[in-house]
Amino acid sequence: MTPLLSAKGLKKRFGGNEAVKDVTFDVNEGECVVLAGDNGAGKSTVIKMISGVYTPTEGEVHFDGGRLTGKSAEAIRTAGIETIYQDLALADNLDPGLNLYLGREKTRRILGLPFLAREEMRRDAVNVLQSLGIVVPDPTAPVREMSGGQRQAIAIARAIHWQAKLVIMDEPTAALGVPEQREVMALIERMKSKGVGIILISHNLPDIFAAADRIIVLARGVVAGERRPSETNDEEIVRMMMGATL
Repeated sequence: MTPLLSAKGLKKRFGGNEAVKDVTFDVNEGECVVLAGDNGAGKSTVIKMISGVYTPTEGEVHFDGGRLTGKSAEAIRTAGIETIYQDLALADNLDPGLNLYLGREKTRRILGLPFLAREEMRRDAVNVLQSLGIVVPDPTAPVREMSGGQRQAIAIARAIHWQAKLVIMDEPTAALGVPEQREVMALIERMKSKGVGIILISHNLPDIFAAADRIIVLARGVVAGERRPSETNDEEIVRMMMGATL
């Protein structure tokens, strides 16, 4: 199988500090790869090199048959990679439909003047959320009135609506209660069933083992090990996160 995404020999220096030293891994369609590691391990730097926020000092990223390295963040989004950061980048005062189209709003003309097509955007949001198994009781309500799990679902729905082939999720269950954590894990499974590749950033062991098809452990900017959940356990992952190599 040709990987959906291939990161080869990624390195990133900030002045004299080498934050990421030599990171290589692949992601296949419909697969969830977890980048696990403690704070400062290099996880965020890696995903920012993939999403176009940073340009690698060395190394390359290829996606869906094309080279991504050197492209802008907007071009990478257009290619089919969406990143969902911890803050979700949602506008709290807007409803799910307007958040779904944030920056790409649908309009209609009345007497030659453009107006937001609010009802159409809300219908689209409801349909996408339903396809992910999520029901929002009031699609006109601002997202600040919704639960953490519902807000995460809206961010995921936005990625799916714009036909993302790969979704990067940064600590998606941080600050969520146990029921909402389960909702997010279920959403990940539904995305995988649609053939979407996922890179999940986490240092939470239950999340790692619940979501991962493969676990890539980073420690001090290098790959400390790669495992399938069935081949490892909490203790080994923790040892690798603390810097013990293969």
